[in-house]
Amino acid sequence: MSFMENHSVVNEFILVGLTDAPELQIPLFMIFTFIYSITLFGNLGMVVLISLDSHLHNPMYFFLSNLSLVDFGYSSAVTPKVIAGFLTGDKIISYNGCAAQMFFFVAFASVDCFLLAVMAYDRHAAVCKPLHYGTTMTLSVCIHLAIGVYICSFLQSSVNIGCTFHLSFCSSNVVHHFFCDIPPLLALSCSDIHISEMVVFILAGFNVSFALLVIMISYVFIFIAILRIHSSEGRHKAFSTCASHLTTVSIFYGTIIFMYFQPNSSHSMDTDKMASVFYTMVIPMLNPIVYSLRNKEVKNALRKAAGRKYPLGV
Repeated sequence: MSFMENHSVVNEFILVGLTDAPELQIPLFMIFTFIYSITLFGNLGMVVLISLDSHLHNPMYFFLSNLSLVDFGYSSAVTPKVIAGFLTGDKIISYNGCAAQMFFFVAFASVDCFLLAVMAYDRHAAVCKPLHYGTTMTLSVCIHLAIGVYICSFLQSSVNIGCTFHLSFCSSNVVHHFFCDIPPLLALSCSDIHISEMVVFILAGFNVSFALLVIMISYVFIFIAILRIHSSEGRHKAFSTCASHLTTVSIFYGTIIFMYFQPNSSHSMDTDKMASVFYTMVIPMLNPIVYSLRNKEVKNALRKAAGRKYPLGV
């Protein structure tokens, strides 16, 4: 029995994928398997590294470990199915499987969105009020912020799923995408989609605008605080604590805004698919690399972990 079967005669969907060219299936399989492997080991490795190194037991790295888990989660909602499709040629996904894929992808992407805002607030507390940082960002506050982010994100994802899968899909089941994303599924529906489009746009707009507002306000105060630091060394140290986060924010929100906040008339499914590859597969791979290359504490923790594994310098 399909999900909300009384509203639809479709029991499964066919994902068009990235390309039908036979000669590209194996090369793409190898490329995306490599990307997913880096995502898997990079993000889970970051979580393990943070949990093992006591020097990383602070709010910044608590949120970073959550960000790594979420990046792994929303990449895993999409990438394994894409990889399997390249290898087997099977592009069919069940109705319930499509709903589940969309639910977890939207939920984890929303968590990512809000986590980046929480991390900006954490950097604001660290740079602008360093003497009060320990009492402002306590373990209890961090846990409550994280729980709130997860609850809000999963509730919003539930609303998105309800708005999408209460529609009827009675003409075609061919999804012009490589995973079950909201816009291509709405385009398939033979129901009136105006209310669903409005709800989805409002929720996505709230997520992005609220999170960006928190980030921008936090960084305005951060930059003001940095400019008030007299020594160049102090300014550099303060800014370096924010550099990795700023890089991640720029990549993530730039892609999301490009994808979801352009007029329908300018939408191109092929362009959307390329952008989707970037934020579903490439960004989750890049985040641990960005934080490990630009963060001295993470690099020191990696050296210590490597030293314990190879004590003789092998």
